[in-house]
Amino acid sequence: MQSNNEKLEHSNAYAAEIHHPLAEKDGEAIAAMRTEVPPSKGKLSGSAARGAFDEIQEKTPDAPGVSYEQGVVGGVAGVWCHPQNSHPGVAILHLHGGAYVLGSAHAYRHLAGQVAAHTSASAFVADYRLAPEHPFPAALDDAKAAYRGLVEQGAQKIAIVGDSAGGGLALVLLSVAQSDALARGGVAPSAAVVMSPWTDLALTGLSLQDRADDDPLLTREVLSMAGASYLQGHDPHDPLVSPLYSSFTGLPPIQIHVGTSEVLLDDTRRYAKRAHAEGVDVTVHVWEGMTHVFPGNVGTLNAAEAALGMIAAFLKGKLGTC
Repeated sequence: MQSNNEKLEHSNAYAAEIHHPLAEKDGEAIAAMRTEVPPSKGKLSGSAARGAFDEIQEKTPDAPGVSYEQGVVGGVAGVWCHPQNSHPGVAILHLHGGAYVLGSAHAYRHLAGQVAAHTSASAFVADYRLAPEHPFPAALDDAKAAYRGLVEQGAQKIAIVGDSAGGGLALVLLSVAQSDALARGGVAPSAAVVMSPWTDLALTGLSLQDRADDDPLLTREVLSMAGASYLQGHDPHDPLVSPLYSSFTGLPPIQIHVGTSEVLLDDTRRYAKRAHAEGVDVTVHVWEGMTHVFPGNVGTLNAAEAALGMIAAFLKGKLGTC
């Protein structure tokens, strides 16, 4: 049952949207962040920014009781995040953000570790290849290889998790893996969780304009440049690039978290609307005043801890790690 402070909206046309109000403490924290971020808004772009970007991502606090180790899954290098109480035969595949140009498994190990710790399941963060050195379909090929590798290593239940561009990549992989399992047999994904996913590289969402001033981190220009670097002339409407245009047939349950203060808000809402129309069990948590991939701010924002708790409850139910 929803609390009095949360609003649930549902219709035949739209997925369930659960709206979470902005807590006073979080409002103060976001306001403080806004005074620090504007000078760098839109400047962390291109391969030259990889070091600075990784430094920011590593600020997510380390989850207690999680150990980390380098690994290779399906020929793809990455980082394993092992909570003390992990369940055998269960795995999370985490695909990191960074607009397909930035980010690394090492930098995102703490965010993935937080999800792993809350869910009691080991997570593998894949170091998929980045553009412009490795344009589409390199990232997707690596994501598919890592998924197959988890199956080959004995995973019987797999959840796909991702944030930002990694969230979009996770939703593409979700469709591909589901289709492959139906066509050839094998292990189909059990669920997916994505945070602030980039689902439309054609950049047609209205929030790219109407949330432009409110988003302290992303700009349409940065996304356009990153998308061009990844696509290198490929059609942005390709379902293997933009999950907004993909098949939703038979997809497992999906949970999405997004803030109202981000230009990718409509990427979430439009994807969820289409998925729901195709019969997918999809729930969107919309967090008032929150910015891009806010769950990474656990320890600073109450909303981040609350979102991680919801992610854990959802994944535990689908993976059987309760």
